[in-house]
Amino acid sequence: MQDKPSKLTTTLNFEQDGKQVGYVRLPHSVHRSAYGWLPVPVACIRNGSGPTVLLMSGTHGDEYEGQVTLSKLINRLEPDDIQGRVIIFPMANFPAAKAGLRTSPIDDLNLNRVYPGDPDGTPTLMIAHYVESVLLELADYCLDLHSGGSSLHYLPSSVAGSEDDPEKMERLQELMGKFGAPNSFFFPGGHAGGTTQHACKRQNVIGFGTEMGGSGTVSPDCLKICEAGAERFLHAVGVLKHCSVPPAETQTRMLHAPNFDYFTYAPGEGLFEPVAELGDEVVSGDLAGYVHLPETPGSEPDSVHFSAAGLVICKRIPGRVQRGDCLFHLGCDF
Repeated sequence: MQDKPSKLTTTLNFEQDGKQVGYVRLPHSVHRSAYGWLPVPVACIRNGSGPTVLLMSGTHGDEYEGQVTLSKLINRLEPDDIQGRVIIFPMANFPAAKAGLRTSPIDDLNLNRVYPGDPDGTPTLMIAHYVESVLLELADYCLDLHSGGSSLHYLPSSVAGSEDDPEKMERLQELMGKFGAPNSFFFPGGHAGGTTQHACKRQNVIGFGTEMGGSGTVSPDCLKICEAGAERFLHAVGVLKHCSVPPAETQTRMLHAPNFDYFTYAPGEGLFEPVAELGDEVVSGDLAGYVHLPETPGSEPDSVHFSAAGLVICKRIPGRVQRGDCLFHLGCDF
């Protein structure tokens, strides 16, 4: 689908020096507006030659720390502050972000599972195609800011998938270290398909993401880490001339999940009572919690145990669960 041009348009000229703010127009024909478009916010700050960085948030609409971080950055960043180009896409899946949902209320799709998208598809597919074929085509680096959303809460972390190329992996770890989150986590192979990370690899863009808090709210501590990390990242890749924040006080802890034993899932439907907490160090066999079935009086709860050892980096927030819901996941040191 990448050989077809995108149907999304913008009044911004990405080759023009200066600061521009506006919208990417996502065609959307409905009963109330036959020839309408949805306004996906975008900003471009450019000053001469230099690297191009794509900053994204709102890939999932119920993840807010990144959206706040990039909204502030659009207001603060000026052309004289940089050498090169910064493109900011703060509500990437605009329909989802507007509704405060993980997936789009229009087509129920998850933007971070549908790359490379489809220029002739539904709105989420069209956005994915635009990001990969237009924005990432311009970029040298990408930072995609996420958090745990409504259903999860994370220890503040940089996240990525492992790179096969040792030099790229080393550069990725270096930049995640510069970002300065307390943890840096690498997902196991096969964790998810169609992500921004996959799009970056196809476009030869060095990119990673974050998981900053969650619980469907804005965590002030995580927001502070996200804002400082974004500035450090821009400086580390040579776009931001001066960094106003100091290096992180502690070195990031490099973690990974070698396989899916590091993810703990609900064995059935019910109410989950967690026993472990974020930041706990656990070993295989430790009790994670219980799944109760109050609709069956007198029934014993199912106990849930960890099947690997590591740091509890992520936990589920809603109490009601169904079989297959992720309750926790762990990270172990490289």
